[in-house]
Amino acid sequence: MTSQVSSPAGEADSAEPRGDSPPGAAPLIKEVRRLDRVIIRFAGDSGDGMQLTGDRFTSETASFGNDLSTLPNFPAEIRAPAGTLPGVSSFQLHFADHDILTPGDAPNVLVAMNPAALKANLGDVPRGGEIIVNTDEFAKRAMAKVGYDSSPLEDGTLDGYNVHPVPLTTLTIEALKEFGLSRKEAERSKNMFALGLLSWMYHRPTDSTEAFLRKKFAKKPEIAEANVTAFRAGWNFGETTEDFAVSYEVAPATSAFPAGTYRNISGNLALAYGLIAAGRQADLPLYLGSYPITPASDILHELSKHKNFGVRTFQAEDEIAGIGAALGAAFGGSLAVTTTSGPGVALKSETIGLAVSLELPLLIVDIQRGGPSTGLPTKTEQADLLQAMYGRNGEAPVPVVAPRTPADCFDAALDAARIALTYRTPVFLLSDGYLANGSEPWRIPEMDELPDLRVQFATSPNHELADGTEVFWPYKRDPQTLARPWAVPGTPGLEHRIGGIEKQDGTGNISYDPANHDFMVRTRQAKIDGIAVPDLAVDDPTGDAKLLVLGWGSTYGPITAAVRRVRAAGGTVAQAHLRHLNPFPGNLGEVLGRYEKVVVPEMNLGQLATLLRAKYLKDIRSYTQVSGMPFKAEQLADVLKEAIND
Repeated sequence: MTSQVSSPAGEADSAEPRGDSPPGAAPLIKEVRRLDRVIIRFAGDSGDGMQLTGDRFTSETASFGNDLSTLPNFPAEIRAPAGTLPGVSSFQLHFADHDILTPGDAPNVLVAMNPAALKANLGDVPRGGEIIVNTDEFAKRAMAKVGYDSSPLEDGTLDGYNVHPVPLTTLTIEALKEFGLSRKEAERSKNMFALGLLSWMYHRPTDSTEAFLRKKFAKKPEIAEANVTAFRAGWNFGETTEDFAVSYEVAPATSAFPAGTYRNISGNLALAYGLIAAGRQADLPLYLGSYPITPASDILHELSKHKNFGVRTFQAEDEIAGIGAALGAAFGGSLAVTTTSGPGVALKSETIGLAVSLELPLLIVDIQRGGPSTGLPTKTEQADLLQAMYGRNGEAPVPVVAPRTPADCFDAALDAARIALTYRTPVFLLSDGYLANGSEPWRIPEMDELPDLRVQFATSPNHELADGTEVFWPYKRDPQTLARPWAVPGTPGLEHRIGGIEKQDGTGNISYDPANHDFMVRTRQAKIDGIAVPDLAVDDPTGDAKLLVLGWGSTYGPITAAVRRVRAAGGTVAQAHLRHLNPFPGNLGEVLGRYEKVVVPEMNLGQLATLLRAKYLKDIRSYTQVSGMPFKAEQLADVLKEAIND
């Protein structure tokens, strides 16, 4: 049956006939309906290529000029049994003709490649939504594997939805007959058939996908052409079949973006680019010592491609070796980075404490995931905040910076590098799986917009003894930043002692003196407390809100979308979002004091709320979720409405 997707903001605003077609398509006049935004979810087995399909649709959408936000959702197992619920992989894309902030609460369109994909995702599809089903996979055995006693396509399970039964596998195999591929080989292209169909439905550009496929399979040109053919066949099917009588158009989001050059970017890619930019702006070699771990591995993969920018990457045998090598690189004068996720942070904690004692610049990038222990490698969480703050022995303060969107990971990396280099300290950069794998448009900055991060290495003695002898004191501090001098090994006359045992103030000699230890502990804390961070900006349009919603990290999108909904419904609420979690902005206490009620949504059990209560003695209302998935905007809007009215 055919149907239209209703715009989430209301009905489609206009309709017109459509007659465009790609190479080889039969011209046919069909109705075109305009929408302001659409949420699509591709779902299938982990071997069905759903991430590639979603990524290509996203690239097409970005080149078209829509604002967008994505949510890839991977199976936790490397290769779960085919056709099972644990093996379902999905990719959700929200695109619009205006500024958007989240991948969307619920898909308007679900593409289900098998029974497991349908069952795992049906509960998220609102009544009236469109479901495109690959009917070829709905065999009795496949349905029984996920608990269907009868076919959901026939027993009323899908009543109330606009269902498009499409034999994707059969159509793909038929389209690829001329290539002489085996059935199994031909079946692998069914995701490209689905991509072609959806590209037709939403008027996506096709040239970039065809070019991508030919480049990806350049060494196997026959496979490349088979995928292109399947892609075109999907487009042509949409154009010619009576089941799809309507296509949809979402105009470019011309008013959502300031002038500039844009590209679609994921959080991990933006973070990698930010690290490269930081190295260039600091005029230092960038060194990454890392051990692969989901979802941080992409940063290692990306940085390994950029030796031409002075980047050196070391894939270590374990987490401890990775950070040890990075700290050694910092001692040698590099901008040093180590990347990991929560379990790896635990292994790195001793060396982070050593970096605190040595007072060397080191970036610890933690792409948070669900825990504890191995936890949920492919799911997101914000539960490493207290580990970043306190997960070391002794008093070992470390600055903590958190990006709020995938594109913001670029700026957050530069900010973290600024702090590390200026104050000679390790710095935590807390991203998470949602930001790492999600994507959005990013304006490529001009070089003159980037901060100057250059540092001055120590080149000569800095202290005069009572007898007039000039010596180098490695712990003689800058009076403004309390940073100690950074001396590159091998600089004549600047030989100095390092190590994890407590240092004597100034000289750096080993010291067990109680008074000196007390002084050094307090000095290291004062250095962190004195880091210059911007005041917290508050969005309070009316100035008379009694409720403040305060977030950090990746909750920014859902919180902001929820605030928009509350305000559109007549509610009054103020919003603020923290990038700097240690130290907090200097005005945070004053901001909290201005509001009667403060709600802090977090993807943990209330870690930021705990810190705020302890430091500011403010009654913080904590709203938490640890499902491995980001908040939904409507969910948070309901929480804020309840807080306003109680």
